[in-house]
Amino acid sequence: MELPFAESWKIKMVEPIKKSTRAEREQWLKEAKNNIFMLRSEQVYIDLLTDSGTGAMSDRQWAALMLGDESYSGSKSFFELKDTITRITGFNYVIPTHQGRAAENVLFSHLVKEGQIIPGNAHFDTTKGHIEARHAHAIDVTIKEAKDTQLEIPFKGNVDLVHLEQLLKDNPGNVPFMVLTVTNNTVGGQPVSMKNIRETCELCHKYGVPVNMDSARFAENAYFIKTREEGYADKTIQEIAAEMFSYADSMTMSAKKDGIVNMGGFIATNREDWYEGCKRYCIPYEGFITYGGMNGRDMAALAVGLEENTQFDMLQTRIHQVEYLAQLLDEYGIPYQRPAGGHAIFVDADKVLTHVPIEEFPAQTLTCELYLEAGIRACEIGYILADRDPETRENRFSGLDLVRLCIPRRVYTDNHMKVIAAALKNVYDRRETITRGLAITKEAPLMRHFTVELERLGE
Repeated sequence: MELPFAESWKIKMVEPIKKSTRAEREQWLKEAKNNIFMLRSEQVYIDLLTDSGTGAMSDRQWAALMLGDESYSGSKSFFELKDTITRITGFNYVIPTHQGRAAENVLFSHLVKEGQIIPGNAHFDTTKGHIEARHAHAIDVTIKEAKDTQLEIPFKGNVDLVHLEQLLKDNPGNVPFMVLTVTNNTVGGQPVSMKNIRETCELCHKYGVPVNMDSARFAENAYFIKTREEGYADKTIQEIAAEMFSYADSMTMSAKKDGIVNMGGFIATNREDWYEGCKRYCIPYEGFITYGGMNGRDMAALAVGLEENTQFDMLQTRIHQVEYLAQLLDEYGIPYQRPAGGHAIFVDADKVLTHVPIEEFPAQTLTCELYLEAGIRACEIGYILADRDPETRENRFSGLDLVRLCIPRRVYTDNHMKVIAAALKNVYDRRETITRGLAITKEAPLMRHFTVELERLGE
């Protein structure tokens, strides 16, 4: 008989997690103002808030921590990291930062001016926030098919080239760069094909516009290219990654995802002018250019993590678990963004809580219901995360309203996936009884979802 699939690692250390009662969770959620970000970790049974910094490091990474060089300048760990990044990406200039949003802050401080337009295939929260905080405009040029959650196509994160070209034509000299996110988090962890990466970069370069690749999950994107795109089945993940980056001008990375470290990020480019410009912001915002926002230990662990997570077996194990959760949801008829993404399942809240008006935030409501049901902390990727339009100050309801079940790397077992699916089924089975949602009582002007306060309606 054919052998069943099994993980490409074994467990070496465990961390106890605590279950709670429904009554306890009701009280904790009330104290958190219905914002799951405000919950304490010990109040959560299965934490699917993010895969950012929540993965389990390998024994080789822990060993690297002990060998980290903490020199203020010229750290050996920096050069080990730089050499690894250059070998995988082809970019020679590297600036470490404490995480991905810090990399964006440094790069965008150099590049973004008021009134400019930055296109992207669905800007994520911090990206959009850094652009709009500088009074520039983040414009979505993702393919229209991405908004149909039940449509199955292999590369749903692709750029709409027609829309992009029209934008470039209409705004000559006012587009400093484009952000190309791989995989596309906002539309469900969906990959971008190599063909689309190449054509997007060629189109931008035709109009004199550079491309920055948001590369938090570049290895997962490479995996999907290998398994779904013709001509790449026999190529290694690192070979595919090298080709992806060869078309772009720079990259920013939250290394807490595909680097599998608890803290860290970086900027990488072959543009010396961008490197010199970024240095001016790295030093006051992050630190000296050979450590930025990272210590030597974390740089050493990241160098190992990038090497490990660009191996096919590791990526297959990780993505297989996401697909396993998707299969369970299929059995229960629960709608999500199809096909399953690389790092998460994105439940379509609009299709689950059909009686909750969009003005009452279905995805945030479903996120709260899932926590109350089983102590599972997910994340709203929807109307609250979309923030208000910076000019009209109206809520933005034009996108998808999703609940992201983000699976940390090498942390949970398939039994945890069964609990997640069963809890969602329980909420789904009583969906007809959920007719009211939430109202905002307090919010920040940008990136409000982190600290927003909400009240339950109809109580």
